[in-house]
Amino acid sequence: MLDLEEVHNLNLEVVEYESHYLALKSFILFSSINDIDVICISKEHIGVSFDYLSKQSFEQEIVFLDDISFEKLYTKTIESLADKRMSDIKQTTEDSKIEEDDIHLSEFLKISSDIMTDEESAPIIKFVNSLFYQAIKKNSSDIHIELHEFKGEVRYRIDGVLIKHIELDKNVMALVVSRIKVISNLDISEKRVPQDGRTTIKISGKTLDIRVSVLPSFYGERVVMRILMQSENIPTLENLGISSDTGRELLELTKNSYGMILVTGPTGSGKSTTLHSLLQTIESTDKNIITVEDPVEYKSDTINQIQVNEKVGLTFASGLRSILRQDPDVIMIGEIRDNETASIAIQAALTGHLVFSTLHTNRAPAAITRLIDMGIERFLITSSILGVMAQRLVRQLCPKCKEKDSLSAHYSNELDIPIDHLIYKSNGCEVCSYTGYQGRRAISELFVITDDVKKELKNKIDDEQLMEIAIKNGMITLSFQLKEMLKNGITSLSEVIRIGIK
Repeated sequence: MLDLEEVHNLNLEVVEYESHYLALKSFILFSSINDIDVICISKEHIGVSFDYLSKQSFEQEIVFLDDISFEKLYTKTIESLADKRMSDIKQTTEDSKIEEDDIHLSEFLKISSDIMTDEESAPIIKFVNSLFYQAIKKNSSDIHIELHEFKGEVRYRIDGVLIKHIELDKNVMALVVSRIKVISNLDISEKRVPQDGRTTIKISGKTLDIRVSVLPSFYGERVVMRILMQSENIPTLENLGISSDTGRELLELTKNSYGMILVTGPTGSGKSTTLHSLLQTIESTDKNIITVEDPVEYKSDTINQIQVNEKVGLTFASGLRSILRQDPDVIMIGEIRDNETASIAIQAALTGHLVFSTLHTNRAPAAITRLIDMGIERFLITSSILGVMAQRLVRQLCPKCKEKDSLSAHYSNELDIPIDHLIYKSNGCEVCSYTGYQGRRAISELFVITDDVKKELKNKIDDEQLMEIAIKNGMITLSFQLKEMLKNGITSLSEVIRIGIK
């Protein structure tokens, strides 16, 4: 039997033998050691492996591996085959004008009846890789896999909206879920409780992190996979669509050595992306930047990142306390959720640290009253907060297929736009995958805490009064920017209604 050290010193290469590259799940592997084809057997499963091999006509030499070595080779086999499938997918796309979806889905459906009892078979691996490939190709942020009573369904979240990708037999989709569990190191046999995991895939030379969430539902398990970007792929403020004036003011605030900058908005409005874009702007070798996030969405080699783990007591508050003992210059808190986290963040901002964080409020001035509601004293807020930016992500109409539209009297009065003003609506074409939209743009309003605002905050004040002060001080509101996008034909009336800023 080869031990772990001997295996590491050998040239192990995975060899594919028609449909026998993987047999009896993880009991037998076909490999090559020093250019000699061999059959590798796990010591733990010698009996069942020999039972299988006795019925076959293989002539390769049999090599026994210890459990650790076999597990490493098994993982390498899966990765090698997945990479091979992905290369095939890429080559097919380059060589043919036929849609990649049609090639692989039709091929998969033809052979789906033969794979119902074997979740490790090549078609399942190929199909799951195809899902990842299509998600990247369509700039999807999330992949949803859902099981219903008689069917399974895959949907992609593209530009913030879920779009149906394909329907498959429920039993086949259950095998897809099992495959995803395998590559995410989750328990395949456990189907009663939620599970969370991560996996990494390589596509066209790029490495992508995938965050996986499995949730039991009435008809089976549903899976949501979030595609996480690497730090080098984080867009700049300009690329996000933030106006040059707002971006310039925001960057001026980051030049302060201490204080807090908040980014607000509903879930999916791009708050984390904006914060990481700011961190990329200010990072340097003479600054110690530490973040505490739930989860870590953008992996970076230059920023120290902490993952919240409430199961072991690592919360935003406890993580933030520990960060303060690590001599940080800049701190980023994924979200302020409670009074404890807010209090520690405010104290950090007051004691010589530049702090970035997010809040769930609809408008920028509302963040001040939210902190007051959390129990933070007004004098602490005025002393620590530098500015608050609220933002939204607005879908842009596809320039190839957008159509002329008209305003009704109701919306003309509500939006204060002349009824005869030309606007556009979505249509759908091949360029935009028949969604009518192509890409998103960030709109934002920046509420800077000036001396005038600090004076007003000494008295009892509400959101509307703060909004009036902000507009008086020159803040360009979200609603104004949204109306301008509609008037300029960049977005549609239905998107303006969907965003719903008042």
